[in-house]
Amino acid sequence: MPGIPPEAAGWPGAEYSDTVEDGVRIERNVAVPMRDGLKLLVDRYSPAGTVSATPVLVAWSPYGKHGALDWAAWEGHDVDLDALSPHTAFETPDPVFWVRHGYSVILADARGAWGSEGDVTMFGPEEAQGCYDLVEWAGVQEWSNGKVGMSGVSWYAVIQWAVAALRPPHLAAINPWEGFHDNYYEVGTHGGIPETQFGGLLGPLIAKTHGQVENVLANAMNHPFYDDYWRSKVADLGRIDVPAYVVASWSDHGLHTRGTLEGYRRIASTQKWLEVHGRKKWAHYYAPDSLARQVAFFDRFLKGETTEVEQWPPVRLEIRDRAGTGEIRDEREWPLARTAYTPLHLDAATASLRAGLSTEDGWVDYDAVEGSVSFDHRFDADTELTGPMNLRLWVEAVGAHDMDLFVGIRKVDAGGDVVPYPFFSTLDDGNVALGWLRVGRRELDEAASTPERPVYLHQRDQHLSPGEIVPVDVEIWPSGTLFRAGETLRLVVQGHDLNVYGEQVFAQRHAYTVNAGRHVLHTGGDHDSFLLVPVVPPLTGPGRDR
Repeated sequence: MPGIPPEAAGWPGAEYSDTVEDGVRIERNVAVPMRDGLKLLVDRYSPAGTVSATPVLVAWSPYGKHGALDWAAWEGHDVDLDALSPHTAFETPDPVFWVRHGYSVILADARGAWGSEGDVTMFGPEEAQGCYDLVEWAGVQEWSNGKVGMSGVSWYAVIQWAVAALRPPHLAAINPWEGFHDNYYEVGTHGGIPETQFGGLLGPLIAKTHGQVENVLANAMNHPFYDDYWRSKVADLGRIDVPAYVVASWSDHGLHTRGTLEGYRRIASTQKWLEVHGRKKWAHYYAPDSLARQVAFFDRFLKGETTEVEQWPPVRLEIRDRAGTGEIRDEREWPLARTAYTPLHLDAATASLRAGLSTEDGWVDYDAVEGSVSFDHRFDADTELTGPMNLRLWVEAVGAHDMDLFVGIRKVDAGGDVVPYPFFSTLDDGNVALGWLRVGRRELDEAASTPERPVYLHQRDQHLSPGEIVPVDVEIWPSGTLFRAGETLRLVVQGHDLNVYGEQVFAQRHAYTVNAGRHVLHTGGDHDSFLLVPVVPPLTGPGRDR
């Protein structure tokens, strides 16, 4: 569809300039050719004066290298803006910081965006190829040492999977900081339920172009099943072999958590590290300790220096207690091999989750549109749950032929109060974990599914007949949380989003469901509904609190 003219959106134009500020050379609107003859516009930041060739960091998105997105629009982000230079575009590395550490930084307007030529697409092959061409251009310039890295959050991270899978020769390292991998499974739909808010708000952000722009929300609605359109946007993770420092969070359910962890698990890199935190992603990216780790990583692989990376554990996890507090722990692998997946069985009669299966058939129902039910399990000893969960439910629809299920895991403290966690970069009322499923999409990919992690085919709808009771598996995204003795895990099942925000808030929402009538959950007896939880025993070795 036609884009929004950049001139109408405050674009400063495509004029080239070359200035120096406080020892930083800033070249704006450098034209970079792509393989099809079209040109990208990029800004290059580098040390001023006569210096030796430097490594290069590339950051790529359609959001506007000139800082088109104002942090003020994301109230609650918790980023220390006073610590950033004014040249730091939304979600990008701070170019002044990196120049002072001996790097050149390229902030690029993605293919078709703003002054770059072409059309804007969302992670299709054309975008990946365009960024590949930029990486290769940067790698052969006289001011480059031939080593190019990629950094940035969200879009700037997602594109790293796509480009690294193409194996540009000069790409030496990547640092994907919370970037989904599969647009269909992780953003466009959740469990087969179309996402309607985040995608709708994203559309205008990527629409500033002189060309055409992909209609993200319309395409999601027009491609309800997992087809070639969606497959074209999925990077081949198994082809990624460059060193990678991958950062995920427990607090981005419905956007980046699942895909970032899948990215780490599936890339072929022999030198790869994973960090998972429980905080807000932007604030964590720019935090001083995070920057120090980024410098250590890129100094090792773009400069060839010996750094602390040599002593890094493969995996570094924050196991949350409360918001902002938790144990930082070193691990050997992800997922954790010592996890004991343990079923907690639903009991409708007592609204509880119990260790053993009830022999009595039971059921509970709720209004499919506005209702909700919950089941509690109180821990008698400190218990860590880290990893994905699977909710097996036996369900029945009364008055409808399909069901949209929204599932949440909450932590309730010993005093009976729900413990909130950071959520979606700016929010503070998040759950421990979330899951979703349209029951008509319950058919599993048996080859890819495991007992703790169902994977759906999304190839057809299997509607329910009146009175039909079927088993379904609801994927609940990974989390890492400590439940202390006396605290409670609360499982919530309902027919609408657990958290709903204003229409202009960048958060996931599912406004159009198939729900009507009543939902019935069957438990006990022949209908063993259970929550499979990832119980993690202590690891021998040091951990530290912060």
